[in-house]
Amino acid sequence: MHFLDQAKIYLKSGAGGPGAVSFRREKYIEYGGPDGGNGGKGGDIVFEAVQGLNTLIDFRYSQHFKAARGGHGMGRDRTGAGAKDLVIKVPVGTQILSEDKEEVLADFTEVGQRIVFLEGGMGGRGNASYKSSTNRAPRQHQPGEPGEEMWVWLRLKLLADVGLLGLPNAGKSTFINAVSNAKAKVGHYAFTTLVPKLGVVRHKGREFVLADIPGLIEGAADGAGIGDRFLGHIERCRVLIHLVDISGEDPAEAFRTVNAELEAYGADLIAKPQLVALNKLDLADEELVAGFAEELLEAGAEEVFAISGATGAGIEQLLDAVLGYLPEQTATETKAGPEEESDGEGEWSPI
Repeated sequence: MHFLDQAKIYLKSGAGGPGAVSFRREKYIEYGGPDGGNGGKGGDIVFEAVQGLNTLIDFRYSQHFKAARGGHGMGRDRTGAGAKDLVIKVPVGTQILSEDKEEVLADFTEVGQRIVFLEGGMGGRGNASYKSSTNRAPRQHQPGEPGEEMWVWLRLKLLADVGLLGLPNAGKSTFINAVSNAKAKVGHYAFTTLVPKLGVVRHKGREFVLADIPGLIEGAADGAGIGDRFLGHIERCRVLIHLVDISGEDPAEAFRTVNAELEAYGADLIAKPQLVALNKLDLADEELVAGFAEELLEAGAEEVFAISGATGAGIEQLLDAVLGYLPEQTATETKAGPEEESDGEGEWSPI
């Protein structure tokens, strides 16, 4: 499945149905009178967060969403049928932004969260509603209110408890494969990870979601490499694991480089708790590990864990520290209730 975390779409709620102009024509009613009914309400545009989706890729191919119009009123005081709402299903973690991306209009953080985003127009009045003692045979009616319309951006921020970051080739893919059910691509070259990956980690009877994002390089905030666009996926994380390659030229400088990009990005990422992991322990001796750990502490790391994603050494102690930043039952552990059955009408789901 292709990954897409931003999409621009057009929305339009349904217009209200027009009211009717009609007069009674029963044979045995002497004076008759107006009996035109009101129009029906137009369909709303509704967003719903559902389980099982983790990309916005289908919004690339379906970009226009229009709810149905309300039914027109009819004689014998019959009101037009109200149109069904158009339900657009999105992944949990989706935000709806204004067209200029300056304002967050909605934020979906829980399974089942449902928002009426655009309301359909009200139906127009039929001529029966205009009857009065001085207006016995009205012919006026209302056409129905128009629906609302707008362009919006959808932006997906994956919901994860822990974020994994570092320079390219720091061993992030090997690490997430070792501790979770993820199957990230591993290669001996930079940027093997091109899109964020999620994995569920089970440790000491507890579970949490770990998010791996593509590696950062110096200048990522200005678009270098893949850039910093995927940093949004760790904005909601409670704690960050910062992997530093022990076989790199200067681990302390690598640590400072990534933190500089976090600070340039903003969103208080630099203020999040960081667990610094000196990775690839199997490629160095104890003296080298101790020396690099000291340099990282001097560079600002609060605590350094020496680990090896390939052999598993030191990982248990690191995961123990991660649990200390998570509540007893994290939001991602909460099970969603059974989904309501639907006939599928009036709903759109990117599956």
